[in-house]
Amino acid sequence: MTFILHIDMDAFFAAVEQRDDPRLLGKPVIIGADPQGGKGRGVVSTCSYEARKFGVHSAMPISQAFKKCPKGFFLQPDMDKYSRVSAEIMKILYDFTPEIEQVSVDEAFLDITGSYHLWKTPLAVGQSIKARIKKDLDLNCSIGIASNKMIAKIASDYCKPNGLLQINAEQILEFLWPLTVDKIWGVGAKTKEILNNSGIFTVGDMAHTSRELLRSRLGEHGLDLYELANGIDDRGVVLEHDVKSVSNEYTFDEDTNNKEELYKTISYLCEKVSYRLRQDELKGKTITVKIRTGAFKTVTRSRTLDDRTNFFDDIYKNSKQLFDEYFGSLPSKEVVRLIGVRVANFEENFVQDSLFEPALDIKKEKVHQVMDKIKNKFGEGVIGRGR
Repeated sequence: MTFILHIDMDAFFAAVEQRDDPRLLGKPVIIGADPQGGKGRGVVSTCSYEARKFGVHSAMPISQAFKKCPKGFFLQPDMDKYSRVSAEIMKILYDFTPEIEQVSVDEAFLDITGSYHLWKTPLAVGQSIKARIKKDLDLNCSIGIASNKMIAKIASDYCKPNGLLQINAEQILEFLWPLTVDKIWGVGAKTKEILNNSGIFTVGDMAHTSRELLRSRLGEHGLDLYELANGIDDRGVVLEHDVKSVSNEYTFDEDTNNKEELYKTISYLCEKVSYRLRQDELKGKTITVKIRTGAFKTVTRSRTLDDRTNFFDDIYKNSKQLFDEYFGSLPSKEVVRLIGVRVANFEENFVQDSLFEPALDIKKEKVHQVMDKIKNKFGEGVIGRGR
């Protein structure tokens, strides 16, 4: 029998801030952008359970969060601190099993099949992990335990906050089928609407729907959902979480259609992406630009290059062209709210694309090496590209 454990830290960023500043204990804490009295940009990263009572939630526009909870404590994210705490959590988890898939800074899957007997039962493993994290780090987490990843994940969500829930194999369908369809992996708002319009509201409804009907509504994805609705998930814990993409976004304080400002921002984003790629020794072939207009319409434009790159010049040139192709088709009065740049399609890390590197690439590499050394020593913001 396989036993998968899913651990999810409770309101992680907010909980760390409350732990480090006792004045915030029991108070509505909202991590995200500066609300600027309700006129701020950006979104809520996470919030404490006290803030959630006011209707605040992750990904909510920060201006809306301020309206719902004007007396909340709004804090800027401190990702360096959260990353350090995350590393401490992972160090604890490795005392229980080496088979860990870290999904995010505050979430991980553990395969405890080969180690749970040291604590006698899988449930005892979960209890020990919760007690250890509370004792060493003074933080709470929720843990789900099941025979596959999906059920373990749903169980940890189900028992929040500070819960522990094990779903045995014979209990899976009894637990799963009464839930709404959006609890299943891969069911977002659009898929949920399609299912609901077909009279499918619960996981049980989906499990008792024919494969043919689901396929006709959702294509091959419908067949996958049928399996998941019946508690079947063969995905194992992935020990090494490969980086799929490197990206950065920027939300403007005020919507703009000033091309110089937009180009300057694209340059800034490309600089950050290039630096992060080089730090991780990655080169990518696919460049994507994300644009969100003042009307909240979001579009992406992508281009795949012939060769992999992590050079700023290549990323900026193509990002600017992709932006121009879309922005040039917009009405003159259209404004931009957010812009982002992403590089993906890494294939193998840092494989030389050509036996003989062009002289220009050698020159670019030397320039980047010098800039990387300066940034590594003094920080990213100390040097940037002139336009």
